[in-house]
Amino acid sequence: MAGIKIFDVHRTWEDWLGIVLGLAIVLSPWLAGQHDDQAAMWNAMLVGTLVLALAAFELVDLHRWEEIGEIACGLWLIASPYIFGFAGAGTLQYWHFGLGAVVALLAAMELWQDWTLSDQELARHGMQ
Repeated sequence: MAGIKIFDVHRTWEDWLGIVLGLAIVLSPWLAGQHDDQAAMWNAMLVGTLVLALAAFELVDLHRWEEIGEIACGLWLIASPYIFGFAGAGTLQYWHFGLGAVVALLAAMELWQDWTLSDQELARHGMQ
């Protein structure tokens, strides 16, 4: 009996999920009710836009550097409440920790899926 290998191949739904996560990051200060902290708001807008753009680039032309960039964005988002001093100041720190963790884990899974693929196989992404 052959096993289902849904996580063995990089699928386009993963890229669409990355786009949705980027949008959620951009909106997180308003969703958490902490849009008055300028540093946290600008950080969320910048990181969310980067995650959204990198995920959109993956839909168009897949490269491993896009996933590495998403991992960096996710880790930065996890650390940002401590760097900008809004850890313990409300629920935004939980939003950023959760969203950052999901972004980093999703990007790590995509990088793992793409690690052994050739450039020609990466170019066929989105056609499956």
